[in-house]
Order: sequence, then C-alpha cells, then structure tokens
Amino acid sequence: MVKVKEIVNRFYRFAPRFIAEPNDPVGLQLGDMEHEVKKMMLTLDVRPDVVKEAIENDVDFIFAHHPAMFVPVHQIDLSNPQQKMYANILKHGITVFGAHTLLDNANGGTSDWLAEDLGLKDCEILLSEKQETWYKLAVFVPENDAEKLRNALGAAGAGKLGNYSHCSYSLKGTGRFLPEDAANPYIGTPGKAEEVAEQKVEVVFPAHLKEKVLDAMRKNHPYEEIAFDLYRVEGLGEKYGMGRIGNLRHPMTVKEYAEFAKKALNVEGVRLIAKDQNKLVKKVAVLGGSGSKFYGDALKKGADVYVTGDVTYHTAHDIYESGLAVIDPGHYFESVCKYRLTDIFKNWAKEENWPIEVMTSRINTNPFKLI
Repeated sequence: MVKVKEIVNRFYRFAPRFIAEPNDPVGLQLGDMEHEVKKMMLTLDVRPDVVKEAIENDVDFIFAHHPAMFVPVHQIDLSNPQQKMYANILKHGITVFGAHTLLDNANGGTSDWLAEDLGLKDCEILLSEKQETWYKLAVFVPENDAEKLRNALGAAGAGKLGNYSHCSYSLKGTGRFLPEDAANPYIGTPGKAEEVAEQKVEVVFPAHLKEKVLDAMRKNHPYEEIAFDLYRVEGLGEKYGMGRIGNLRHPMTVKEYAEFAKKALNVEGVRLIAKDQNKLVKKVAVLGGSGSKFYGDALKKGADVYVTGDVTYHTAHDIYESGLAVIDPGHYFESVCKYRLTDIFKNWAKEENWPIEVMTSRINTNPFKLI
C-alpha cells in the first residue's frame, strides 16, 4: 500500500514547497495524508461533476491543479452545490490535493508544457525567479572516521550537484583539544592535551535537507562535541519561476501565430488583442491561467506576443495601446496539465512500485462555450 503523503512527498521532490506563491492555498484540501491510495485521478478543477466521476470510478485520491478551496469555508450548507461537493468528498473517503503555483513554477511543469506546445525554444523564466537557500557544512573529524562520515552525508543528500552525488572536499590538518574532568572523550583522557590527525570535510546541500544532513553528521561522528561550521552560500541550486518567454522556431505574423496557438492549445477559439495583425512575431511569452496583470513583464522582456487567459476589458485597452499583441485562449488552456501529470504519476508509480491505478478526468470543466 502507498499513502497519500508518500505520493505527495514524491511530487514535492519535483516541485519543492518553497516555490509556491505567497498565500496560495496549495497542498491538502480535504481528507487525510495518511489515507492509503488504491486509485488516483488527475484533474484541472475540482467541481461537482469531477467528484461524481471520481466516486463512480472508485477514486480515493484526487490530485488537482486548481485548489478545491480558494477561500476558507465557515459552514457547510448542503443546498450550495459547491459545499455539498465537499460533503460528498468526505462521505466517500476521498482525499484532495491542490498543486496550483507549485506546478506552475516547477521546472518541467505547466509553464514548460505550454511553452513546448506553443513552439518556443531557448526559453527563460518570465516572472521573478525563486531559488532555494543552500548551505555549506565544514566538519572536523578524525582521519580514520572521515570516509564513514562522508558516505553518511552523501546518503543524506549532501553533495548533490547536477548529475553528481556525494561531492565533497577534504583537507588534512591537526585538531587540538583539552578534555576537562567531566568529559568522556573518544580520543584521549581528561586533563591531558591532545593532538589528533583530522580532516575538514566540506559538503553543500539545499535548505530542505538541513536537518537530515545535520542529523547524519551527529549520528556518524565519533566525537562527544562536534566542531563544525555552517554558512549560507550563493549561486547553487535550481532556479524556478512562473511563465516562460522564448523564441519561435519559425517567425510568423500575429494573425498566423494566433491560428497556430488555437490549434496547438486545442481550444475552440482565442481572443486576439493586436494593433497590427501583420506584425512579425519572433519572441513569445506565455503564462498559464489568469496573467493579464503581468503583460508589462512580457513587454520588458521583449515579447512580440503574450499568451495568457482571462484578460479584462480595460486591461485589454491598455495592452492594445502598448503595442504588445495578446492571445487569450481562456483559463482552461491549462488543462494540458492533467494529461502530462497522468504520465508523470504513472512513471513514478512504476519507479516507486506503488500498487495504484492512475487515471485522467474526462470531464471538461471549462464553463465557457463558444457559439
């Protein structure tokens, strides 16, 4: 059996918790992280029809892009369809998790999937980058115990740089100390000054491994009192961020690119904002969901076209006058995530040997229809 928390922790390795936007209600929505999962379903939205589909298919874990609860619920009124849905989720023992900006900001997540579908290359992060804090640990250990300590630190995840693990640096030296009467020294005797051949072992690691690495150091170091330095370092770690901006493989006009985007994103239609539909498009920015307020960021980075959803009337006027062309395929164009996530979770299930079934919701939750 595999529990919800094990599946979620595997997702957090792909999309670390620190990359979520402030005040975004990501994570557990309803249910129990200790719940054992037999069948999970991937969906963009958690709506009554989606929950009905889950119940009919004996799903016990819904993994959604959009959180089921954006605002706190102070009462459950069963005459309200959305709140009745919450009751049905709990009644049928279903656990719900919302990924939202964790998935949007993840490398290899929503932003990259949309950029790929839109034919972009040489992509960069559109909005502000996030980077986890990294630490360097320098610990002094007797020479004969250095290899054991290095291996333990590596097993805890320290020294992982790109495709290399167990990276460390050692420097030989002499350690000096005087055990006091109450000491219980690994080497030497109380009241007698000692000199010991030691190594200074250095490793780096991300902040989320800090306690695990320090615990490994303590458990695998022979000294009663451990001498070590711990300090922050810059320039290491993966960069994360929302949206992408990249170059088109083959330049085309704004009108041509709007037609291309409509087909590539598999939507019924798009709204186009453009002063000049014959302008040549070379650089495109994309941001899933509702991103019209960030059109200035697309402009600053030199985008000819910005693809995002939910553009409002007055913002559209401002965009029009700015000279930037915007293609609005609607918020639902993020639905690409549920198919990509299905593939990812199926692969993880094989790798981790999870005895679960993974399915994709077949419900189209787009409330807008073009007629």
